[in-house]
Amino acid sequence: MRYYIADPHFYHNSLNYKMDKRGFESVEAMNEYMLRRWNHKVRMNDEVVILGDLSAGSAEETNRLLDRLNGRLYLILGNHDQFLVDKHYNSARFEWIKPYEELNDNKRKVVLCHYPIMCYNGQYLLDKDGNPRTYMLYGHVHDTHDQRLVEMFREITIRYPSKNPDGEEQKIPSNMINCFCMYSDYEPLTLDEWIICNRGRGK
Repeated sequence: MRYYIADPHFYHNSLNYKMDKRGFESVEAMNEYMLRRWNHKVRMNDEVVILGDLSAGSAEETNRLLDRLNGRLYLILGNHDQFLVDKHYNSARFEWIKPYEELNDNKRKVVLCHYPIMCYNGQYLLDKDGNPRTYMLYGHVHDTHDQRLVEMFREITIRYPSKNPDGEEQKIPSNMINCFCMYSDYEPLTLDEWIICNRGRGK
């Protein structure tokens, strides 16, 4: 099974009272809650793609965190993953670390980046039933004004009549999903679960 999650920000205490306002009594309580949610869902052989900003902790703190997280881990680089440049950081826990990747997930393409990409590779691809063949998964914007702007862009895009690259008239698909950890109560989700979660939020 493959799961995705963005922006857990382990060890980032200010998110309890700024921006996210997560509301945990301490960074230790936040870390433990996220660890429980993660390991309740993820088994040791499952894959988890982290869409950036895993940890604001030191290299040593992040090493200890990685030892406790279930799954085979893959990291899309985020702007807060500063532990990666510390010489004491142990990279062995990650299968790979990349700024961008495209993978197949049950006959669908997933475009993976920490930052939202408005016009992404494979955006126009549909299957024979007209269902999307490509999804753009991102993080970075949390649940902020920037996410509202992304949502506005998506709404305008899917309602805007245009011609696809073959010259055929159609509405432009925009299957972008913010995999922000708070949207899933800090639990990594499969692509299908994120699609349902995104639909449930009315986005």
